[in-house]
Formats: sequence, structure tokens, C-alpha cells
Amino acid sequence: MKASRHAVAGLLLGLCCCVVAPCMAAKAATSQVEIRNFAFAPNTMTVPVGTRVTWTNRDDEPHVITSAGKQFATSPALDTSDTYAVTFSKPGTYAYYCSIHPMMVGTIIVQ
Repeated sequence: MKASRHAVAGLLLGLCCCVVAPCMAAKAATSQVEIRNFAFAPNTMTVPVGTRVTWTNRDDEPHVITSAGKQFATSPALDTSDTYAVTFSKPGTYAYYCSIHPMMVGTIIVQ
């Protein structure tokens, strides 16, 4: 009897992972910002609350993503092809820049 209860529990757990997890993952929005030619592309983006924004460095030089208002954590130095992600859980305007190259600026608008 114990073995069959464990088998049923395992089956239910498997169903939860296969059925529920993809549905939950589909609700999370993601957006991409590329760092290329010492600029953020796109420079400004509007996203819904809960969106995960990922920056990817396509330059040969390192870059550091820094929130202008300390609204999110600063990234480590991103070498070529490195990424950094932030999930924006509150509405607002999030200005950021590269602290190594401060002329590089961008904005995330969360609605």
C-alpha cells in the first residue's frame, strides 16, 4: 500500500511539473536589451509589471549596468556575451547607464 501511495504522489508531482510550470512560465514576460557600439538597443522600452529585462553585451569592451536612482542592483562588469537581468515588479520609470561609459544611457518604463 505504501508503494502505491508513493507512486501516486510521484505521478501527481510529475503532472504538476509538466502541466502547471509551463503555464506559470508563460505568464512571465521577458525583454532583451543589446549593448552594441557603446549604446543600448533599444534605448527606451515600455514593459508590463513583472517583466524580466536581460541586457547582453555585444561589444568587445566591458560595460556595467547602473540604475540612475539606485532602483535596482548594479551589474557586475559584463564582458562580451555576458548577460545581466532584472525583474521589474513595480510600475515606474527606471533610468540607467553604463558606469564605465556614462554617455551610454537607457530607460525602462514599467506599466
